[in-house]
Amino acid sequence: MKTRIKEFRAKYNLTQAELAMRVGARRETISFLEKGEYNPSLKLAVKIAHQFQTSVEELFIFEDSDFD
Repeated sequence: MKTRIKEFRAKYNLTQAELAMRVGARRETISFLEKGEYNPSLKLAVKIAHQFQTSVEELFIFEDSDFD
């Protein structure tokens, strides 16, 4: 899974730590998400999307291999 979190963080001028604090996660979790090394819970995905005033589908890009 790919994400656009880094792109949206830049747009909103947020650090990984600031975003993590706002959504109740660790900075490392945000880093792993940005690298595609972690799949978030639905709750976390919605919280992050809400911070950026966008949809989960706009923020997270699923690939066919994600469903295997």
